[in-house]
Amino acid sequence: MAAPSDQKATIIDGKAVAQTIRSEIAEEVRLLSEKYGKVPGLAVVIVGGRKDSQSYVSMKRKACAEVGIKSFDIDLPEQVSEVELISKVHELNAMPDVHGILVQLPLPKHINEEKVLGEISLEKDVDGFHPLNIGKLAMKGRDPLFLPCTPKGCLELLKRSGVTIKGKRAVVVGRSNIVGLPVSLLLLKADATVTIVHSHTPDPESIVREADIVIAAAGQAMMIKGSWIKPGAAVIDVGTNAVDDSTKKSGYRLVGDVDFHEACKVAGCVTPVPGGVGPMTVAMLLRNTLDGAKRVIEL
Repeated sequence: MAAPSDQKATIIDGKAVAQTIRSEIAEEVRLLSEKYGKVPGLAVVIVGGRKDSQSYVSMKRKACAEVGIKSFDIDLPEQVSEVELISKVHELNAMPDVHGILVQLPLPKHINEEKVLGEISLEKDVDGFHPLNIGKLAMKGRDPLFLPCTPKGCLELLKRSGVTIKGKRAVVVGRSNIVGLPVSLLLLKADATVTIVHSHTPDPESIVREADIVIAAAGQAMMIKGSWIKPGAAVIDVGTNAVDDSTKKSGYRLVGDVDFHEACKVAGCVTPVPGGVGPMTVAMLLRNTLDGAKRVIEL
């Protein structure tokens, strides 16, 4: 597709950056294998048959194979009890070849997600969602063992695109446990001045317009218009929203939380949806698994 003539923004190619990171990881895995005869292992646990969850999981397993990480596949039926699931997590905690454990969310209604995630060993919490990892992320001078994958991917995209974070004004739109909250803590750790905009914020537009860096993670299709964006700002769009599109075979297309075409005319750089943050999330999961393995193998 030809770029519009009034396009100013640099498009941040998340797919290309993620591929570079995967190559770096594959090389490190190869060196680990050569030196110690061991490779990182990631256990991916999926409960039930949700189509979206299954496609995410197969993507993660395929990515592991591509970089030489051993994938442990745990597929449990929809009706598995919470006790059985926790018992499986404990089993994986005890396996020395498993360096990372990922439980694909959402879990069925009869299972308490918080309880299950809290049972994952801190040393294997490659999703970075354990309360102790998030707690350390929130504290000055403390470092969590793992950072959540999507927020870590957002910052990696900014850094690899040459965006300065220190001393800049960053606005995060959304406050979820998975993206909004941890990404704002990460930006704070990187010395940005951070404001969080959420559903109870009056006049979000005026706040977003002051931002040098915008992280959009509200889950609202094309909520952030071009007029909201400060000229030259860096815009990272975490949103993935399906909107009806009769021209597509599937009947829908994916859009972000930012109006991409409008943003392109104003921003300094912007991530597309798809092909921006998404590929980075998987790359960071692989990175976390490698880091977890290195802590154990290189002792």
